Amino acid sequence: MSLKEAIDASVSRGKLVSGSSGSNLLSMETVSSYANPSLFETFILAKRYMKNWIRMPELVGTRIATVMVTGFLLATVYWKLDNTPRGAQERLTFFAFMVPTMFYCCLDNVPVFIQERYIFLRETAHNAYRTSSYVISHSLVTMPQLIAPSIVFASITFWTVGLNGGLQGFFFYVLKIYASFWSGASVVTFISGVLPNIMLSYMVAISYLAYCLLLSGFYVNRDRIPIYWMWFHYISLLKFPYEAVLINEFDDPSRCFVKGVQVFDGTLIGGVSDSGKVKLLRTLGMSLRKRITESTCLRTGSDLLAQQSITQLSKWDCLWITFACGLFFRILFYFALLFGSKNKRT
Repeated sequence: MSLKEAIDASVSRGKLVSGSSGSNLLSMETVSSYANPSLFETFILAKRYMKNWIRMPELVGTRIATVMVTGFLLATVYWKLDNTPRGAQERLTFFAFMVPTMFYCCLDNVPVFIQERYIFLRETAHNAYRTSSYVISHSLVTMPQLIAPSIVFASITFWTVGLNGGLQGFFFYVLKIYASFWSGASVVTFISGVLPNIMLSYMVAISYLAYCLLLSGFYVNRDRIPIYWMWFHYISLLKFPYEAVLINEFDDPSRCFVKGVQVFDGTLIGGVSDSGKVKLLRTLGMSLRKRITESTCLRTGSDLLAQQSITQLSKWDCLWITFACGLFFRILFYFALLFGSKNKRT
């Protein structure tokens, strides 16, 4: 039996439907689920979000103003820190306040998706665009918005505080602030995608960042964290930015933060006269069989990093991990929308 005869026999038995013209040619109708390809959807959505962003300059201005006020406050409090034991400690407190502030500044992203949620559900229910196109376009529009606040904050604080590294250190400092903004905006966006209530989203986001703050190495060093909480230390968003800025600042063996008699600062011997401290140094040197003078360096930046238990990763490793964390939460945001918006038509 030929192919034509087999098709005719199938049509006669009702297994195939013949064309409306009565001929033996079969017409197949291909129905597309979406009207446009994914790339075109992403472009259209990004263009729409960009227009909305331009139409609300007060939001952009408020974010930059908040960053500027925070930067000026930190710059005036930590003005021109020196390379003394007190200066080193103040640098640590500066970074311990600066890094969490970058993440808390991202809480303004909480209501963004919640306000768009019903529009998103209605449009995706009618296959107006793919969920992946929405997430990608949302991310592409978010990233340029973080450039200006990063540069503004870095420009205000880097030189006035007296941070180390020159132009290269400043460039890395800007990148790290940008990565922190990106990671913070991503986790907040993910939380708003899971919890449709604004107050609940704020509570969860603030609580999560507080837990990260506690277990990231700010208040408790890594070697002092209980073993049953060590897993949270390594998934903390604040761990990697904090370690990166500390490495960028202190990873220089030539910089000395404790010289000679400065080792007695903040101790009971701190009130002894300088001549008495010099004698104590000589006695200590004789006991250690090492010559210790007033100019002998007793603690470098590398020693401070070891004291803070920051010895596992380089600053560039911490930077890429921070960017990757932001990407990871964007992927989680995609799955939250994909499985949380099925069969919901509004």
